[in-house]
Amino acid sequence: MAAIFTESTYLQSDLNGRVAIVTGASSGLGANFARVLAKSGAKVVLAGRRAERLRALADELGADQAEAVPTDVADEAAVGLLVDRAVDRFGRLDVMVNNAGVIDGGPAEMESLADFERVIRVNLTAVFIGCREAARVMLPAGRGSIVNIASVAGFGSLSERYPLAGYVASKSGVVGLTRELGAQWAARGVRVNAIAPGWFPSEMTGQLQDPRQVNWIERRTPMGRVGRLEELNGALVFLASDASSFVVGQTVAVDGGWTLR
Repeated sequence: MAAIFTESTYLQSDLNGRVAIVTGASSGLGANFARVLAKSGAKVVLAGRRAERLRALADELGADQAEAVPTDVADEAAVGLLVDRAVDRFGRLDVMVNNAGVIDGGPAEMESLADFERVIRVNLTAVFIGCREAARVMLPAGRGSIVNIASVAGFGSLSERYPLAGYVASKSGVVGLTRELGAQWAARGVRVNAIAPGWFPSEMTGQLQDPRQVNWIERRTPMGRVGRLEELNGALVFLASDASSFVVGQTVAVDGGWTLR
């Protein structure tokens, strides 16, 4: 019997010739994701609200490799134009990374409805918009990979120490949305998956600036430490590339075992 798997199928993780959009690319995880996609061979369209940072990253990656497109990811029209710009500039769209997000909140009994709705709009509604607008191009082409950035908070409360009702609700929604869109679009060639990062240093995780908080997190993480940004790279390239061609609707936790607690 002929072998089912060959090196060309299960090691096909390069992204040469592919075009990707990364939202929230001006800093933190998003900037890291943009860099690793570019290093893997993809052309990258950088989206976010901080134009100067986006342009600096585009300059770093090179004019032939990247383009900065300042975008409000919660604005339907703006995201539609973002997708159109990616296709106009590079001729196609293969990968959509919905990374932009905010973290805000406090005890639920003190959280305003406006704050709750803002978190839901950026972290969940904008992910739906990004998925839908990417699918507008990907479905007719019969190919594409959408990678949503969820969180370990999508699997349950972080703890009583971090009461974040809107954030937990939004990331739980991303996990569910990923499953539903994966089911809807898989037969037409578009895969939707997600990554759920654990504790990683970024502008959003200010807790990691406090040694006492880091110690508390490390004691509750089976691997005994917080993550390094580069430890997200493998999951991203795997899900973005043909190496994950039979993976649909899944949320991959990259968390040092946090969700095993």
